[in-house]
Formats: sequence, C-alpha cells, structure tokens
Amino acid sequence: MEIATLLSGGVDSSVVVHRLCEWGYKPALFYIKIGMEGEDYDCSAEEDIEMATFIARKYGLKLEIVDLHREYWDNVMAYTLDRVKRGLTPNPDVMCNKLIKFGSFEQKVGRFFDKTATGHYATTVEKEGKIWLGTAKDPVKDQTDFLAQIDALQVSKLMFPIGDLMKEEVRELAKEVNLPTARRKDSQGICFLGKINYNDFIRRFLGEKEGDIIEQETGNKVGRHKGYWFHTIGQRKGLGLSGGPWFVVRKDVDRNLIYVSRGYDTSKQYGDTFHIGDFHFITDDPWKDESGEIPVTFKIRHTPEFIQGILYKEEGSYRVVSSSALQGIAPGQFGVIYDRDAEICIGSGEITF
Repeated sequence: MEIATLLSGGVDSSVVVHRLCEWGYKPALFYIKIGMEGEDYDCSAEEDIEMATFIARKYGLKLEIVDLHREYWDNVMAYTLDRVKRGLTPNPDVMCNKLIKFGSFEQKVGRFFDKTATGHYATTVEKEGKIWLGTAKDPVKDQTDFLAQIDALQVSKLMFPIGDLMKEEVRELAKEVNLPTARRKDSQGICFLGKINYNDFIRRFLGEKEGDIIEQETGNKVGRHKGYWFHTIGQRKGLGLSGGPWFVVRKDVDRNLIYVSRGYDTSKQYGDTFHIGDFHFITDDPWKDESGEIPVTFKIRHTPEFIQGILYKEEGSYRVVSSSALQGIAPGQFGVIYDRDAEICIGSGEITF
C-alpha cells in the first residue's frame, strides 16, 4: 500500500512516521507550506523543515515540500476575512483541513496514493459497509471537531496512526526511539500567522474603526473599541474595561457596537439553544429515517468535553438544545455533532444564532 504522510516537524507526525515504518510501510513524506511567500507570517519555519528533514533521513525516506500558500490564501484566508467582516467567528483550521490538507493536497499529490496519513488525534470506524470519522482515545487532544467538514471520500482515504494513543504515550514513544521532536511544544493558534498576533493580522487587512462598548443590561457606554472585528461572543480578555470580569454578549455590526455583560454568572453570556445552517454530513445521515428528538453529543468550540443535547430537524436547518448552559455561543463557529456516545463525528455546520 502506498501511503502519503503529512509531516509538520512536530512530535505527533514524527511518531506517525515511526509507527508506519514499524508496521512495515515506507511512506512518502510531505511538508505542506501554507504561509505567504516573503511575509512575516509565513508558517514554514526553518526549524519545522529541519525537523521534518531529520525525521525523513532517520528513516531513509524522501521528503517533499508542497507549496500551497496561494491555495490557502484564495480559500482559507478569503473565508476567514469574509466571516470576520460580517461579524462572525470563523474557524480557519476547519477549512484548512477541508480545502487544503485534504483538498488541494489530495488533488495535487494525494490522489496518486492509496492512503494519506496524518498526526491528527482521530480514528476511522467501519460500520455497515461505510467509513466514519471516529473520535480519538485521548479526549483532551481529540481533533475531530477540526475535521468535521471533510467528506466521505476524504475520510475513507485517511489514516490516523496515533488516534489510539494518549498524548503522553506519543511523547514517551518519541523519547524511546530518540526522536528530536519528543520535547517540542505543540503548536498553538492558527498556523499561517506564525508569530504574528491574530489582532495584528486582522488590523492589517481590515484596519481600525472605533466604536462604543455598551453594557447590555443598562445601555450605558462603558468603553471604546477599535472595531467589532477584533471581538467575538464570549470573549473576556482584551476589552480594556475595569471592574470586571466583562464578557462580550452581542455585536451590532451595522452600528459598530459591542455589547458586554459583567460577572461570571451573568445569564446574558449563557444559552442552551443554537441553530446550525447548511449542515454537512461527513459520511451519511444516520437519522434520515428519524424525526423528533434525537439524542446527540456536540461541541461548539475545541474543548475536551462532549456535551449532551437533543437535535431537532427543522426546515433548512437543525436546532440543538443543550442539557447544560453554554457560555459564548458564537455565530460563525462550527456546531459539531456526534452520536450520543461521542464515538462517531457525524458532521458540522455553521452556528447561525
């Protein structure tokens, strides 16, 4: 079997290479370059490539760098800036997986291989003759929410060789076989930004536009902001307000207003219901013959917890009612739906309200 393996220079993908070789495969290794050429936020850091090159040499494998920075800009960055300008909360990592790692890469390179292996914490599950996206053994590191927009063909070609391991097991294995990535810190934030602050990046493309910060309960002006696009529902830090904690609970895009509420227990920052538009099923709709109340688990952001809830089918959308209060339900983020036992990721869609 011919396997293409995405190698980032981190510990997870390095252990993927080790395990594949241990299982008798000789994977072809690829480093995807997605930062913009000649820019400070180019994420193809020299250290990443050096590490990837070292791993390739250690196992006697060939490493190829695949430049997809233009595809990333035209697709993922365009999506991100569009959502931010509309006052929504985008998730570039979800779209990167869908459109770049398993989209553009597949079209350019992956189609010549039987499988594509990655260091994502996820699994695949064969059920009733179909391949489903399964959750990882490690609930803290599970990354199925970042993969929830891929399709049936993509998931059928994917391999997740570390999905059955806990993170500490991955690091221990890396130490045992003397991988130089064993103690490298996990990457944080959005890859294409590199060391650039997210707000600095948004400022570069959207600029600043001052507006008022309004207390939701009283209508009083409590501060100023530099543009609604720098803020998201549920945000606490970066507001510059005293006497808090303050949380963003609403945005008025047309009037460039940010509404906030004070206190950890304010009801304004909590809800138990959200709607999902344009829902995307990864493999199939397991509930196509069901109606009424469907027990599910779900996530509205990247957290270790799978929240219990009820899914309701409505015309053109889905409504989810949570079993517990949810903090910071942000339109634009992805509502990711799992089966009731949180074993299979069914799919996702953008939260509308």
